[in-house]
Amino acid sequence: MNLNSLFFAVVFILFSLTGCASGPSEVVNGEEELSSDFPPSMTGTVIVNGKTYEMEEGNSMWERKKGEESEVVQTDASSPSQISESSNAIEVEPNTVILIEIERDPVQSVYLWNEDERDQEIKLANNHFAAPSSEGCYVYEVFAEWQNGEVSYTFVVEVN
Repeated sequence: MNLNSLFFAVVFILFSLTGCASGPSEVVNGEEELSSDFPPSMTGTVIVNGKTYEMEEGNSMWERKKGEESEVVQTDASSPSQISESSNAIEVEPNTVILIEIERDPVQSVYLWNEDERDQEIKLANNHFAAPSSEGCYVYEVFAEWQNGEVSYTFVVEVN
């Protein structure tokens, strides 16, 4: 193999490897994110007595900058009270501690719902709160906000 053939073989291999690199990326909340991962999917869970339950995702809105332009993706889902109709309730004892965990640590607000709307905001302490002391079925909405998006999650608690 002469020197020219070797040179072209090396250049061809380098171009081939460069083509295998991942697609364009952007920085979101200090982390690099592949553009194909937009909108991101953020898992939200509730942990009760060491057992993990996934929350139901509702409305969401995500925005990303692309140079001078912005791209926005927004979903419109059922209300938490409607989502709760098809959700399995988490059975707990009165005053049980409930922990909420959502990917990438967003700012979280928790609301107790009545039949049609948010009834009251629940105070969180380090993403924990206590289940009610009275028996009954309770619908909660967790509203999570990141720098570039927001998601509403729903879960149901049955206090026995």
